[in-house]
Amino acid sequence: MGVSFGVLGPVTAWDDQGAPIPLKGPRHRAVLARLIAARGRVVPVGDLVTDLWVAPPAGATSAVRTFVAALRRALEPDRTPRDPPRLLVTEGPGYALRAAPAAVDAWRFEDAVRATPPAAVAHLTEALSWWRGPAYADFADEPWTGAERSRLAELRLRAVEQLAEARLAAGDPAGAIPDLDAHAGEHPWREQAWRLLALALYRTGRRPDALAVLRRARTLLSDQLGLDPTPELRRLEADILHQAPHLTPANTGRIWAEAAADYDRLVAAGARARLDSTVTLLRSLAVTGGGGLVAARRHRTAAIAAAEELNDPALTARVIGAYDVPAIWTRSDDPAQAATVVAAARRALRTPSAPETRARLLATVAVESRGEAATDDSRSAAAEAVAIARDHDDPALLTFALNGLFMQTVHRPGLAAERDAIGAELAGVAARHGLVTAEVLGHLIRMQAASALADLSAADEHARRADTLAERHELPLVTVFTTWYRALRLAIDDPDAAEPAYRDAAKLLDTAGMPGLADGLPALAGLTLRIRRGLPAVNGDFGPYEPWARPHLLPADEARAALRQTPAPPPDLLTEMLWGLTAHAAIRLDDQATLDRARSALEPASHEIAAGSGLVFLPQPPV
Repeated sequence: MGVSFGVLGPVTAWDDQGAPIPLKGPRHRAVLARLIAARGRVVPVGDLVTDLWVAPPAGATSAVRTFVAALRRALEPDRTPRDPPRLLVTEGPGYALRAAPAAVDAWRFEDAVRATPPAAVAHLTEALSWWRGPAYADFADEPWTGAERSRLAELRLRAVEQLAEARLAAGDPAGAIPDLDAHAGEHPWREQAWRLLALALYRTGRRPDALAVLRRARTLLSDQLGLDPTPELRRLEADILHQAPHLTPANTGRIWAEAAADYDRLVAAGARARLDSTVTLLRSLAVTGGGGLVAARRHRTAAIAAAEELNDPALTARVIGAYDVPAIWTRSDDPAQAATVVAAARRALRTPSAPETRARLLATVAVESRGEAATDDSRSAAAEAVAIARDHDDPALLTFALNGLFMQTVHRPGLAAERDAIGAELAGVAARHGLVTAEVLGHLIRMQAASALADLSAADEHARRADTLAERHELPLVTVFTTWYRALRLAIDDPDAAEPAYRDAAKLLDTAGMPGLADGLPALAGLTLRIRRGLPAVNGDFGPYEPWARPHLLPADEARAALRQTPAPPPDLLTEMLWGLTAHAAIRLDDQATLDRARSALEPASHEIAAGSGLVFLPQPPV
């Protein structure tokens, strides 16, 4: 396994036999902890000096280099002086830790929780067992651990609640009670803990105790925090009082296990029906939450590869085309996997097939060829898929094809009205035929489009309708987009008040399983707010948006050079906003040529505001 690292508790390292590695003094461990907290990014030597000493002594830089050399000897004792280090590397102005994701307990924990399928009690129990104490326990007072400690602590609290939900889903409410009781007592502000504890007590026949827990929660929230219980908690109390039937569902865990066992016993191991059934399962898994979405993506390419190995073009086409999971974000979560799926769909299209099958393959090409992967060919694929679906009067196929058309309607600024029309048709068809996930998608598309068109009352209504459907049909990922929309809504009217709303929205990204959405988005939102408020920009993890953020972060001369090198934004829902960042930087730096370039690009969107993502907002530059 090699060297591994632990920060879920005191900072430590273990060799490939699991024995602790001596790390010398506290400053050596501080350097290692700081590099782990940077999550693979380079930390300049100057930053290490500032972080290690309040008043750096003479020779601090040399001391840091000495600490790094000692750490290298401890972590790679068999490396000769002529061999470059593999773990703690020198890069540019500083150092970085090049550890594999599974080699750091905090990184492994984060991946494990995000990828956890529903009802995975053993998986979550193991992940929580990796905690040996508070994260970065021996550096709790250091400013540079604050954000990472808070983020990991929040993720752990959510994992405890996820484990309780998994135990409830598996029909083991009694097993959930002890941990929930301690969890709610230690963290009385977490209403989800109180809700789950009351539900677990009720399902074990302890109705009076369940009501007492809810009364206790109400008192603590009111007296200690000045908060009123949420409608969800009040609704649960009323349901328990009236013994609502939905509080004691059938033992779905047992039913699932028995049905799965019979399927495994009766359907031959090599039967093609297994692949068809797998894709049906993956479609459901993908909408259950972040962990389900990650798991569905992981298994999808394996199912396609298995179908192709059977040399059955019709089966392959079905396996590819049946995964009609709604897609709302135009930046891919996994570009390499998307390219693999598109390539497989294009291979399947070479074999003549029924029109409906062809339409599903074309829609798959359109959905997966999003953002920078979009081409004239993928836009043609979307249009053809929609035409076939309309000809064959197939509502489910039409909603899938319209999803592909939506993905292909971001190739230039100013297309919000076209996306709104697609969303309206999609939501209408889906509502008439009971296609709930497609109906939610239609409302989210219209929420985004109405934001761009500055019709905020319409956007509010579509967000509300999406939330209502999501709550009724257990579609938790919808909340990610509607919560971010409400932060945007606040940012438009009051950027000073929007910052805490964006912080709350950013927390939802930790377990959403959508890196194409999450990467760089919180920092981007913060930058837009600072520009609106006339404050200087601050460094952050801007991910793919770094080229457009950079001119706002650098000193004037360097910023001008960076601005001249800023590329055109990729075609997606943030195109207008990123052009806006370029334009605002050009105004600040008095770069007329770049400002003219940005204004020319934004001309088709002159009737819109830069809010088409439904997530972040930046005013158009002045004319």
